[in-house]
Amino acid sequence: MPQRSAKKVRDAMHDGCECIGESQSILDAARTMQKLDVGVLPICGDDDRLKGMLTDRDIVVKALAHGMDPAATTVGMLAQGRPLTIMADASIDQALDLMREHAVKRLPVLDENKQLCGMISEADIANAVSAQKTGQLVGARASEQPQHF
Repeated sequence: MPQRSAKKVRDAMHDGCECIGESQSILDAARTMQKLDVGVLPICGDDDRLKGMLTDRDIVVKALAHGMDPAATTVGMLAQGRPLTIMADASIDQALDLMREHAVKRLPVLDENKQLCGMISEADIANAVSAQKTGQLVGARASEQPQHF
């Protein structure tokens, strides 16, 4: 049985992260993604609570491909469901398990007040855990990906 890590999410996460407001346009979001060189942004509401996650793929597939005007379409219009999150004091193993179970590459991290305090990615976990655990994550993600030849 693999050894469990004692490290916490807060030990590996990127502190802080820039949110996009739910009332901002997807054009604003695209420009923010370009400026920050990222492919995903947390969506925050007027109450500073996490409302969802917006990916560059969401902008293309859910908005542009359907003819939505990027300057008039708000980020909140694309937010769907409750975002998958992890608490800062959770273990790295819990983050790894969540990522594996839901086939995601990153998780927003919440503090004890349930406020967004950072992000943790596969790369963050890879830097924080053993090569064996990194291999388990990569192997699980690869087995879930459709093969295109």
